[in-house]
Amino acid sequence: MEIDRYSVRIWWSDEDGAFLAKIPELPGCLADGETQEEALRNVRAVARIWIDTAREMGRGVPAPQSETVAAA
Repeated sequence: MEIDRYSVRIWWSDEDGAFLAKIPELPGCLADGETQEEALRNVRAVARIWIDTAREMGRGVPAPQSETVAAA
């Protein structure tokens, strides 16, 4: 499964003093970084671990979801 196909949400957190990134399809898959790029790299690494662990436990892995963004 291609990690790059999952949607990633990245935002700045004043509380954490870092960019946070999460993959909505993978519950609990969250990482941080000093830059958006670092947060993206980190969340992809966490996603690989998430998927490997789910497979080892015999659990299903959610498929990447496509998201449509419409202009207002």
